[in-house]
Amino acid sequence: MATTESIQKAYIDHVLTEGSEPRSVYVFAKNNDMSEEEFYRFFGSFEAVEQNIWAELARTTITQIKTQEVWPQYTAREKALSFFYSFFELLKGSRSFAVYSLKKHDRVLASPRVLDTLKVVFEGFAEEILNEGLDSGELTDRKFFSKRYKDGLWMQFGFVLRFWITDNSAGFEKTDEAIEKGVNVTFDLFQRSPIDNLLDYGKFLAKNGNLKEKLGF
Repeated sequence: MATTESIQKAYIDHVLTEGSEPRSVYVFAKNNDMSEEEFYRFFGSFEAVEQNIWAELARTTITQIKTQEVWPQYTAREKALSFFYSFFELLKGSRSFAVYSLKKHDRVLASPRVLDTLKVVFEGFAEEILNEGLDSGELTDRKFFSKRYKDGLWMQFGFVLRFWITDNSAGFEKTDEAIEKGVNVTFDLFQRSPIDNLLDYGKFLAKNGNLKEKLGF
């Protein structure tokens, strides 16, 4: 009997062996002792199979990191770093598939559609830890911009993913470095900066427009 896992495994085996997706669902189903009806019970297309594979990697990562004893004590920054490091560690076991899947979209400037479901999972996780950071005061609550923090994290994720695909360093140590530097820079932008001080000063001057007169300037 076909299952989500068996279909995904058979699909990965096919694309890595043949270098392309199956000619049709009919052929794929026949070669894997299932009916078309069984396939469509789980997925609407081969693209949907790939989307679910990517999303499952993210879900598995989130489940794993949240079981760590230190998880409740982590800051939002540390939780983001934990996700990035753990996700790419897990992805090593599926590198051939990841390279195949993303190489098909090499010339796509926007996020590839195969990552659409992963993006939903990622943004849900990102909003959760970012809201914790805003509530604790770790992150600066900026009007209009705070809601876009998750977009900044997603852009950083996409950058690291592309970097990892072409990383030839031993143990992908360059990717680890890219994660550390990239996530830390991103969170530095989420926290209070000299620009915030300047904006606060501007607000102060705006509210106290007659200050010059009082001081005799």
